[in-house]
Amino acid sequence: MERVEKRQFNVYLPPDLIKRVKHASVDADESLSSFVERVLEDHLRTSEERER
Repeated sequence: MERVEKRQFNVYLPPDLIKRVKHASVDADESLSSFVERVLEDHLRTSEERER
């Protein structure tokens, strides 16, 4: 599998949302970074498909 360069990306979110995302990543047995990457990719892919 090809390794993709990763960069840090800081965002400011409400504390409750941060807590929910952290718990969801644990429930999914994924690192926080992997979970957020997957969820964002899924959301953007779905949005792009709807626009077509």
